[in-house]
Amino acid sequence: MDLQINGKVTKILEEQSGEGKNGPWRKRDFILETKGKYPKQVCITQWGDNIDQHAVNEGDEITAYIDIQSREFKGNWYTDVKAWKIEQGEGAAEAPPSAPGLTMEGNQEMDLDDDLPF
Repeated sequence: MDLQINGKVTKILEEQSGEGKNGPWRKRDFILETKGKYPKQVCITQWGDNIDQHAVNEGDEITAYIDIQSREFKGNWYTDVKAWKIEQGEGAAEAPPSAPGLTMEGNQEMDLDDDLPF
């Protein structure tokens, strides 16, 4: 699955670290605000060396390539948005193409100047 999200980094949360059964770990969350008429704020997590390799700063316009994963714990579900790659700027990600047949180019046989039948 190739998911990506564009926006502006509005806040970087404190890095967390610890020791697990597989060794040491570290993670950092940041808040990304999307653009558009109804902007959304999304908390995105970076893990391990990815924090240093793809550093983000408040105010950066970025494209984040993400994986979404949910897990269940005691009857409740929790969802993580994990970034595996970050690109500076929004030019890297283009809007997905329209579905076939829904663009004007795909409906050239339709004459929009005809009178409606009702």
